[in-house]
Amino acid sequence: MSFSHLLLALAVIVVWGTNFVIIKLGLGELPPLLFATLRFFFSCVPWLFFIRRPAVSWWLLIANGFFLGFGLFGVLFIAMRSDIAPGIASLMVQTQAFFTIGLSMLLLGERLRAFQAGGLALCIAGLVMLFLHVDATTTTRGLILTLGCGLSWAIANLAAKKASQNGAVGNTQVGASLDAHSQSRPREFSMLGFMVWSSLFAVPPLLLASLIFEGPQRIADGLAHATWFGWVASVWQGIANTLFGYGAWNWLLARYPAATVSPLSLLVPVVGMASAAVWFGEPLPVWKLEAGALVLLGLMTITLWPRLRARF
Repeated sequence: MSFSHLLLALAVIVVWGTNFVIIKLGLGELPPLLFATLRFFFSCVPWLFFIRRPAVSWWLLIANGFFLGFGLFGVLFIAMRSDIAPGIASLMVQTQAFFTIGLSMLLLGERLRAFQAGGLALCIAGLVMLFLHVDATTTTRGLILTLGCGLSWAIANLAAKKASQNGAVGNTQVGASLDAHSQSRPREFSMLGFMVWSSLFAVPPLLLASLIFEGPQRIADGLAHATWFGWVASVWQGIANTLFGYGAWNWLLARYPAATVSPLSLLVPVVGMASAAVWFGEPLPVWKLEAGALVLLGLMTITLWPRLRARF
């Protein structure tokens, strides 16, 4: 990877890692479900008027939007309101890696390999350590909710993977059928377009949940009394994290092997825990560092082992 592209990847990691601090600050301005609604509103409007809908099933767009929007960020914002510290939240959502493995085994018939089992064991050991040290800042409820976030993210990952495969197959079929003298071109699958259009389907369930659980009065009060920071935080969620973050990340994935790009995402919880410690003074006792190290070591085993084995 070139130095400039490495800097781009690190910029995405910093945006994603520090985002947990932005979320915590934003939750002081807006109710969690309304905040999540605004995040995905700004992820799709006005961008869907300029970015073509990817040629994939509507159901894949709906599934990704629901599980990424409501299942991941809606629930994450609820948990971060009062049940989990930002640094621990940044670590817990990374459990999507072993949920993705489990779902791939269940739904796609993939087999669990020895290195994956070892990595999962390390992750589980780290999670058990977190559950044994719950306190006022990180509750059992918060840990369970963020585990659910990891599961929802894994489901969204499978929807995005299926969409990218279907889009590639569809483009190949269309391209093969074009007349040699035709000026038309097959529509390329765009992960950025997929994110923008699937964000459209995150808004209705989040808004409905906000109306039911937070109520029209609380929504009106939140919108009326939010300061400039609340609105900047909402726009930042949509533009920086979704459009820049996912757009740049998938641009890198299109140019480099996944084994080169994906391991860099393991730095996200490191940045998340460090930024929470600096901004909020979130303590980093030995047990928290040990739990984080176990989870990260497990994720590194799952992600890096095949590459290391092939090289050595």
